[in-house]
Amino acid sequence: MAVTLREVAMRAGVSRSAVSRTFTPGASVSARTRAKVEEAARALGYSPNALASGLTTGRTKLIGLISDNFHNPIFLEVFDRFTRALQERGLRPLLVNLSGETDPAQSVRMLRQYSVDGVIVASSTLTPGFAQAFHDAGLQVVHSFGRATDHPKTHIVGIDNVECGRMAARALLARGYDRVGFLGGPEAATSTQDRLAGFADEIGPRAAMTHSFATAYSFAAGRAGMQRLLKSPPAQAYFCGDDVLSIGALSAIRDHGLRVPEDVGLIGLNDMEMAGWENIALTTIRQPIAEIITASVELVVAMLDDPGIAPRAQVFDCEVIDRATLRQRR
Repeated sequence: MAVTLREVAMRAGVSRSAVSRTFTPGASVSARTRAKVEEAARALGYSPNALASGLTTGRTKLIGLISDNFHNPIFLEVFDRFTRALQERGLRPLLVNLSGETDPAQSVRMLRQYSVDGVIVASSTLTPGFAQAFHDAGLQVVHSFGRATDHPKTHIVGIDNVECGRMAARALLARGYDRVGFLGGPEAATSTQDRLAGFADEIGPRAAMTHSFATAYSFAAGRAGMQRLLKSPPAQAYFCGDDVLSIGALSAIRDHGLRVPEDVGLIGLNDMEMAGWENIALTTIRQPIAEIITASVELVVAMLDDPGIAPRAQVFDCEVIDRATLRQRR
């Protein structure tokens, strides 16, 4: 049986409310009483009930962590970093799998039922309106990896996907490619739209360009997308818009009997751990995932202390990581 607050109070010779205040951050309790309660708690092996504490303080310390792409291995790193960062700040993540859903209504209802203190939408594909739905429901929300705008209605932490598209185009042009392709994720995803827009704008008239879309940001979708493209003469190089798409495309190219980068070049985006494996060695655009997650968690903590913080967009720079899937610069 778990040790109760009443048992701690009896052993310490204090009231139950004194025990409750001892384990409530910011509550008033004398140093002498605190010492007696903590000693009794240690002796009995007592741990305060976090949910019961939430009833007293009005804070559950629960943070809804929402994503819609569990097929992409990059999110193993994202969830690992998010959960550890939240727990280090005394917060508890409540993970929500949104795969296949675009309507926020059900997620809003569920997270309100759990009385979460805040919400992190960890997705580069959902529109700003998705995070806005949580804001409209009275929940503190941060859209991590979201689409940055000059006048955001909710807090956004991420990258400039349009600029990333331009970076990929410049990388291909600098290596002398004059027939290039874009293989993006789902066409409706904001990240796909922005990466394509930047890529096409930078390529302009300097190279022939095609574009196509995969059904998801996943290995299987990238492989299937490249298999379709290889039914016709392929481009000299592709910006796949995501590492996991690139790795799927790499698999299809090799199975087709072609070499990378000699026959077809590839550049991805994210710099997930797998991209650096020796048998893959993917040239990619590094997204500063650790910095984005740290900033997102810090923003959540700040919002809990001051709910009136005006929405803002924090945009982090990216960089090209040269490996082995593009030919050398000219």
